[in-house]
Amino acid sequence: MSLRVDPPRRTLKERLRKIFGPIITGIVLVFTKLKLILLPLLKFLPVLLKTGGTMILTIGVYAFSMGWRFALGFVALIFVHECGHLIVAKKFGLKVGAPMFIPFMGAFIALKDAPRDAWMEACVGIGGPLLGTLAAAACFGLYGLAGNPLFMALAYSGFLLNLFNLVPIGFLDGGRIATALSPWLWVIGVVIMGAVAWLHPNLIVILVLVASLPRLLSLFRARTDAERRYFEIAPRLRATMAVFYFGLIAVLVYGMHASSDILHHHIQG
Repeated sequence: MSLRVDPPRRTLKERLRKIFGPIITGIVLVFTKLKLILLPLLKFLPVLLKTGGTMILTIGVYAFSMGWRFALGFVALIFVHECGHLIVAKKFGLKVGAPMFIPFMGAFIALKDAPRDAWMEACVGIGGPLLGTLAAAACFGLYGLAGNPLFMALAYSGFLLNLFNLVPIGFLDGGRIATALSPWLWVIGVVIMGAVAWLHPNLIVILVLVASLPRLLSLFRARTDAERRYFEIAPRLRATMAVFYFGLIAVLVYGMHASSDILHHHIQG
């Protein structure tokens, strides 16, 4: 006579563990993998929100009046310009924030460390127009290859944008460069900007003019020892910056003239 022994019945808890155990294990593994991927991205989330988010917003705003293709290219030109400031600032070991875009106002990077002297301020200031001019020239070259007038329109806008930034006034790039040449150039900048505001009233020009007044007024008060040391520049460095500054202005004026002629030819044709 043989005895049959029935296997012990599994409890409900054991059955559930058998069914859902592998599923839970798989979910844990997936989340572990995602954690390894997402954590590095989360570190850059503030940058994406500040730079990427404001870039998308600015492209969207410009697209309504300029079309999305031109808006995309124009914002890209502004971004390259700001990268020029960023690269030079990093070269000097200065801490800077991510570029921030403001529709119809352009973009800016926040210097978390102040430049130690006028030479450093001027170098950071001219870095943007230098790289921005190269980007505009690249658009000029792309027109030669593709024949698309969109590239020439971007080239003209890029030349104009960087030339405007070289006006020696206040917080514009030209105002920062002027610290290594002669702060009295700020007076010329105010005259130029004042004439533009009078002949072609524009909110941005007026804001730049008003915001520049405190720095202009500082010319007419006695400097402290620290301020005098800040503006002390070796003649060789001053001459170097002058060559770059006025040479860049000449290139931009020529670029605007050449691109304007080509665009006019397209319109007439």
